[in-house]
Amino acid sequence: MYTRTILCGLCLTISSVFVFVNGGKLPEPEVKIEVIHKPFMCHRKSKYGDMLLVHYDGFLESNETMFHSSRKQGDSNPVWFTLGIREVLKGWDKGLQNMCAGERRKLTVPPSLAYGKEGKGKIPPGSTLIFDIELMEIRNGPRSHETFRDMDLNDDWKLSRQEVKEYLKKEFEKHGYSPNDTHHEGMVDDIFKNEDEDKDGFISSREFTYQHDEL
Repeated sequence: MYTRTILCGLCLTISSVFVFVNGGKLPEPEVKIEVIHKPFMCHRKSKYGDMLLVHYDGFLESNETMFHSSRKQGDSNPVWFTLGIREVLKGWDKGLQNMCAGERRKLTVPPSLAYGKEGKGKIPPGSTLIFDIELMEIRNGPRSHETFRDMDLNDDWKLSRQEVKEYLKKEFEKHGYSPNDTHHEGMVDDIFKNEDEDKDGFISSREFTYQHDEL
């Protein structure tokens, strides 16, 4: 009993040290980035909200087995996605920032930024993944990541009617117009009619694509 008490006390002490050093939580694992090729000229670097066109090969780190290749499987075409809104693995959102068109990177993505403890398809639970990714093209996204985050007041990655209404009210006031709740309600109705594709009463980050003049 005495030994158990000492061990429990030691565990609490170690936990307290981690909490103290890391401000209440352990740091999130990082993506390891290796630049394989970088073009001599780089006119633009990728950022959150940009649409990226990439080719990629994905491998399991444990045995170097390829589980997918955009060049060799499917229609062999590169894929488009918007950076920073969770359309892809969190490891991609982190590892493909500040990248030039024509650049190739090798990303080593830990399980917590990939498919986690559950795994998916050919990917076993708890797998570290390696991606060889070539960025073919960068385009302006349909909406900026920053605007979505400004509107998403509770950081749940979806917009409620009240959040959209508050954003519209703030924009009206910022440009010197008096807020008009009735007018806002009409605009909110129009926005949700066009953007809430699954009609669940929220606009997800993926549904945040159709450009409205109001926003």
